[in-house]
Amino acid sequence: MKLFWKLFCSMVSVSILACAVGGFVLIDGQFRAALEQEMEVLRGENDMLRYALFMEAEGRVLSGREELARLAQGMSPTTGGHTISFRISAAPGEELGGNHCMPPELNPSPLISGLLENKRSCMLRRVAEGADYLNAARDVSLQDETVYLENCRYVSPLFAQRAGLYRSFTGVMLALIAGAAVLSFILARAILLPLDRLSAVARIMAAGELSRRVPVTSDDELGLLFEDFNAMAERLEEQMAQLTDAARREKDFTASFAHEIKTPLTSIIGYADLLLSRENTPEQVRDRAGYIFREGRRLEALSGKLMELIVLGRRDFPLRPAAIGAFLERMGSVLRPALEEAGIQFTVEAEEAPVWLEPDLMETACLNLLDNARKATPEGGTIVLTGRAGEGGGYLIQVSDTGRGIPAEELSRITEPFYMVDKSRARAQGGAGLGLALCRDIVELHGGTLDFESVPGQGTTASIHLRGGDKV
Repeated sequence: MKLFWKLFCSMVSVSILACAVGGFVLIDGQFRAALEQEMEVLRGENDMLRYALFMEAEGRVLSGREELARLAQGMSPTTGGHTISFRISAAPGEELGGNHCMPPELNPSPLISGLLENKRSCMLRRVAEGADYLNAARDVSLQDETVYLENCRYVSPLFAQRAGLYRSFTGVMLALIAGAAVLSFILARAILLPLDRLSAVARIMAAGELSRRVPVTSDDELGLLFEDFNAMAERLEEQMAQLTDAARREKDFTASFAHEIKTPLTSIIGYADLLLSRENTPEQVRDRAGYIFREGRRLEALSGKLMELIVLGRRDFPLRPAAIGAFLERMGSVLRPALEEAGIQFTVEAEEAPVWLEPDLMETACLNLLDNARKATPEGGTIVLTGRAGEGGGYLIQVSDTGRGIPAEELSRITEPFYMVDKSRARAQGGAGLGLALCRDIVELHGGTLDFESVPGQGTTASIHLRGGDKV
């Protein structure tokens, strides 16, 4: 069953139950109130009969049941123009007299037996279909005799009235049910219409149009649901964009990798064929073997960086606290002799601060940045490695050079795998465009960011922003 019909049936059922219970309680309450009122009148009439009996007996000597019978027959009590139905009995079933208005079906009265057992003195009795009476009784002491005074009231009209109210209410109930059904239908549609819109948008998104959103028109629970759905859709769209970008980068990576591998392999195979298929002078052998050696080393370095990129994809390297200042100073002392030999002035300026690192990976990142700076810096240039604590416990590592710089249109792509600003110069120096991609992945593994600033002809500054203090 659809949610609409579940909601509709529930609302109609609740309406029917509420009307039925309310109507029954109202009619039954009215009936009981009327019956109680008749009971009070009956008791009042019984008190009146007792008084009248005493008045009739006053000044008379009651010496036997014959006298009591004559006394009873002489009574004719009325109230409001209505003759009170009564009788006087000496014992259950032994009637002494009365006005003969009480139905004979009420005799013998169980009330008299009840009085003898100290039970109730008033009750409702049904002697036949449509013949309902309220019957009251009490014992009265007259001189040396005890008699029982009974009276009754005809209350069948109350039962007929209740039955008529039930019939009338049934018609009203049917009209109320019809109205409740119409109202429930309208309300169910109004409640579920926003959900229908949500379902329609979900189907559109499932078909691939992830930019669709559900309009939020209220601040109730449905409005909050739509806001959460839109937030989920926004996140889904972002993740799909990231996956699409990752797929594109993976495709570019694969194509670049194939190209980078194919080019040196073709050259190696060609030079090896020359060495094997023809006579070569010692100089030719040396040149061709040297080329094969250089390309082989470049392939070795390329495979190593590719493996590091693949391994970094695990993202499960443990980080541990390290003194970053001493770490940078130690790295600078290792690189300084080679840089100074190349005619490059190299300085290290590092503040001490606690950070969480994987030292081997961070050393790889810093060495790649310094190697790029070395390749871009001519003889007589300067490279500066700095480290300083930032605000909020962070730490900033910078590698600045006075090299040739990077054009602004190239700066946003230099961390893409296999992307090289100057491909011919990079390959001549054994590069493959993987160093900065590796640096970016390492820094992201540490919860940091890698940024570049460059001015063509003046130099480049690479900045690593790390979190300090607590573990990433």
